[in-house]
Amino acid sequence: MLRTDDSAVRDLLSRIFGEDQDELVDEWVRWQLADSSARLDETALRREATELLGALREALAIGTPLSQIIERDQAVRSALRGLSERRARAGTAPALTATAILALKHTTMAAVERRSGDPALRYEVSLLVNQLLDAASLLTFSVYVEGREEIIRRQHQQMLELSTPVVRLWRQVLAVPLIGTLDSARTQVVMNSLLEAIQTHEARVAIIDITGVSTVDTAVAQHLLQTVSAVRLMGAECLISGVRPSIAQTVTQLGIDLSHIVTRGSLADALAAALELLGDRTAAVTG
Repeated sequence: MLRTDDSAVRDLLSRIFGEDQDELVDEWVRWQLADSSARLDETALRREATELLGALREALAIGTPLSQIIERDQAVRSALRGLSERRARAGTAPALTATAILALKHTTMAAVERRSGDPALRYEVSLLVNQLLDAASLLTFSVYVEGREEIIRRQHQQMLELSTPVVRLWRQVLAVPLIGTLDSARTQVVMNSLLEAIQTHEARVAIIDITGVSTVDTAVAQHLLQTVSAVRLMGAECLISGVRPSIAQTVTQLGIDLSHIVTRGSLADALAAALELLGDRTAAVTG
């Protein structure tokens, strides 16, 4: 049975992570660089190795229970998270992140063999090191997955923003040309971008061009209505252009009421209508 409170175990590991740190760092880095598929920078590897070994040494020094270091020590967790996040951002395969921890296990156990001639102590330390670094491996893998998911979410958001540009057609006239499918996530991006542009440019008219939208169903129509309502709350008028005959028939068949919205068949016609609206407003103000 593993005695996690054994002072001999704690002392041996403290000496290894402290006195043997330079040797451990060299061996750990060399082990990771041996994999030709790993696009890793040696300087960065040395820095993260030094940070993690230092955090482990401090955790041992302050008396954190040996079996709970990975779970409870924030400095150790931070070092492991940083290690995993850097690999996720670099696009490194998750297997290589796990390999990094296995490499640390190998180098640590080699140091244990050099430091202790007591078979019983070596056995006990080996159990602890396996328990400790297995927990570390699970943490790094979890962080890696979270990091990759966050990168994918950011890239998806950026693609949405790039696919829904707000174009200034005329003074106080903006347009958003939509292409493809309009879902809830994209509607939110369109709405946010358009409302921010209205405020920035002090726009009075916004045109949503759906020429590139393949189909319009009830959900798409509702998304458009929400955007129109939001634009009007900003004090601007909203027009919809690109209403093709097929879309007009579909909207009618679905019983969707767009009668309170100015619609046009083309962006050019919508721009002409927008300029008329601006002329009417200008006349109302000057009159």
